[in-house]
Amino acid sequence: MLTPEQLLAFLAAAILLTLSPGPDNMMVLGIGMAKGRMRGMAFGLGCALGCLSHTLLAVIGVSALIAASPLAFTTLKVCGGLYLAWMGFNAIRSRGGAAASRAEGVTESARTLFFRGVFANAINPKVALFFLSFLPQFVVAQRGDANLQTALLGLTFTAQAAVLFGLLGFFSGTVGTWLTRRPRAGMWMDRLAGAIFISLGLRLIVAR
Repeated sequence: MLTPEQLLAFLAAAILLTLSPGPDNMMVLGIGMAKGRMRGMAFGLGCALGCLSHTLLAVIGVSALIAASPLAFTTLKVCGGLYLAWMGFNAIRSRGGAAASRAEGVTESARTLFFRGVFANAINPKVALFFLSFLPQFVVAQRGDANLQTALLGLTFTAQAAVLFGLLGFFSGTVGTWLTRRPRAGMWMDRLAGAIFISLGLRLIVAR
């Protein structure tokens, strides 16, 4: 089990990392602003739960294999980048933004966005490598089973990410509500979000 000191040290570091600007934050914010608070929260929760796959990989050691295999890492990185770029392309193609979509009832459901968030995070090799390098730093060998400690740390990270991403989605959604009365502003917000997604995807593909 984890000691209170061990858990608090990890939680403090995890919260700081989750709040720092990054792809997940930008995607949750963009979707919350363009699609409304419920969809932003659903996507954020999906992103958080996507971390569970990396926790499992860290526990069984598959992440180490990915890190040691340039081909596997490159393949997963390219797939993740292409997926982000595809999301961005669809956002740019949007014709009217969040307000028009919700008024016409033809926007993606919260359920769909939840699974998009899970998938987007689960296939991100940067997250896999992050978990591989971050979680073991808080494992104390003298406390017993290292795999159990790693699993508990991963679950803790996922829980705090779900809370913080949910809050981000909720408050960004208030901006989306404001945009419902301004269709042209919503359209440009979709385009801005699309450009952000594409840039993040390209950065993931070309990053070393």
